[in-house]
Amino acid sequence: MELKNIQRVYLVGIGGIGMSGLARYFHHLGCVVCGYDKTSTPLTDALHNEGIRVVFEDRLDWIPMSFQKPCDGTLVIYTPAIPKDSHILNYFKNHGFDLQKRSQVLGIISRGMFTVAVAGTHGKTTTSSMIAHILKDSGKDCSAFLGGISSNYNTNVLYGKNDIVVVEADEYDRSFLTLSPDTAIITSMDADHLDIYGDHSHLEESFRLFASQIKPGGVLISKKGLPLEGFTYSIKEGAGAMGRNIRIEDGSFHFDFDNGSTSIPDIRMGIAGLHNVENAVAAIEATLRLEVSADAIREALGSFKGVKRRFEYIVKNEKHIYIDDYAHHPEELRAAISSVRKLYPGKKLTVMFQPHLFTRTRDFVDGFAEVLDMADELLMLEIYPARELPIPGVDSNMVLGLMKLENKRLVGKQESLGIIKAEQPELLLTVGAGDIDTLVNPLKEILEHV
Repeated sequence: MELKNIQRVYLVGIGGIGMSGLARYFHHLGCVVCGYDKTSTPLTDALHNEGIRVVFEDRLDWIPMSFQKPCDGTLVIYTPAIPKDSHILNYFKNHGFDLQKRSQVLGIISRGMFTVAVAGTHGKTTTSSMIAHILKDSGKDCSAFLGGISSNYNTNVLYGKNDIVVVEADEYDRSFLTLSPDTAIITSMDADHLDIYGDHSHLEESFRLFASQIKPGGVLISKKGLPLEGFTYSIKEGAGAMGRNIRIEDGSFHFDFDNGSTSIPDIRMGIAGLHNVENAVAAIEATLRLEVSADAIREALGSFKGVKRRFEYIVKNEKHIYIDDYAHHPEELRAAISSVRKLYPGKKLTVMFQPHLFTRTRDFVDGFAEVLDMADELLMLEIYPARELPIPGVDSNMVLGLMKLENKRLVGKQESLGIIKAEQPELLLTVGAGDIDTLVNPLKEILEHV
């Protein structure tokens, strides 16, 4: 497939963060772009406002005339998250259309470009967004496909004028194996997506395959301690690139970078979190190798505003601190809660958590119980099922029953708003990857208008 020949693009599952980035990319190229998703969201609203048609009913009569017969220049992209019984998806499958997974299209786009691919079970969205921002802010430039909405650019896709592309490499469904990067970063390889991989060893094997696809002369930059061969980074001693002397000054994280040949003292982070300092060390190493200067990197990290729903400050005033985060794995929760504790050691922490997927809750129930015990108060929502059907005996009470924390309760979404309004917590953290984000603006209203 040649990109230059594509004129019409239909995306089945257009509202996903990766799919919407491709929709914007092809729209930017001048293609006719439209698609289907099951629910309207702020992201699909944004696509509509940019001139991309989106429908929300899985009906064949909603497929535009120009997509009812296969022809040259027409591309149909789908996400594995779409149910296999989708009428629209099966229409395209059964009528001879050229169907490609999102990951395959990303592989086609990045082919022939200098590709920086960031993979990992945690940290890949923030790290890839940091790299893209450093390249943009320094004037080096790049294109980028991000797994979240960059707060600096208010989008998940960036367009550059050179041949550098930064991509978030997703391990779900082994998607990242369509990529052949010049620079690959692997941030973590914790057990996850066991519904796909079966066990941790198969997940690790997939990451090793990804690393083996680096182009000749390319480089692997991986977090120290991972079972991989390559250049390492860490916020602990003994790595090739290190973040040292980490401290909090005036509410901001500061650290020094050193990789043996380049030292960058007193870097002030524009975002919070010990885990984000580590992400920054990886981003610095990658951009130094692209010949960005130390001073430009320091300046860019100071102006980096992060990614929506990645340790994002929603309210920050004298009475309330409210932070929202996408964390949905025990280790991500540990990073978020630990960072909040480090920043605000004297405040009572109220955590509102929505588990994501029945399989993940089942597979990591002990880990969830342990890490949620780090809160002072827990408001637990029911599991967000996403693509899954219920599993007998697997629910949020399964986690609550293993916890030692006394101040915990299972609540509905509307009920949770009433509790926050009544209790007015001084420090609130909402976490989860489901639809807990629909509570962010109502919670902001409650805590801002006291």
